[in-house]
Amino acid sequence: MIRLAEKKDIASINDIYNQAVAARFETADIDPISYSDRLKWYDLHNKTRYPIFVCEIAEKVVAWLSISPYRQGRMALRNTAEISYYVDKKYLRQGIGSQLISHGLSESKKLNYSVLIAIVLDSNNASMNILEKHGFMAWGRLPGVADFNGEICGHVYYGINLSEKS
Repeated sequence: MIRLAEKKDIASINDIYNQAVAARFETADIDPISYSDRLKWYDLHNKTRYPIFVCEIAEKVVAWLSISPYRQGRMALRNTAEISYYVDKKYLRQGIGSQLISHGLSESKKLNYSVLIAIVLDSNNASMNILEKHGFMAWGRLPGVADFNGEICGHVYYGINLSEKS
């Protein structure tokens, strides 16, 4: 079941995210995020404009997706948002990420976004493949911008124009 995230979900959201930090090259964070920092992040997400969704299985949060501002405060970009998504390692390859992205696309259209951006490390092939499966295209590359203590990789900007999608 996919639903809006609540404060009670923050610990699970953070645990899932920190799995990606520990795995390396799945997010640009190098150190785990604290619960208090995740709480601040949650509080910055306005549920009506920038929602966070969780996927539950047997009342356990197993994945999440956030719709976040892209270049917040720059009014010309107000109809563009960034999506991020993470799945608990125990639940990979079960279609959960795909369900979340589909849900995020649908909700983004309802919120009248015209463009969604996803920013992916260029070594994260699984994420690039799932984005492409959902119609995202590689719109730009920033080579060599991420430094994991001497291991360098780039960012790929994926985008989708929602106004062109039916």
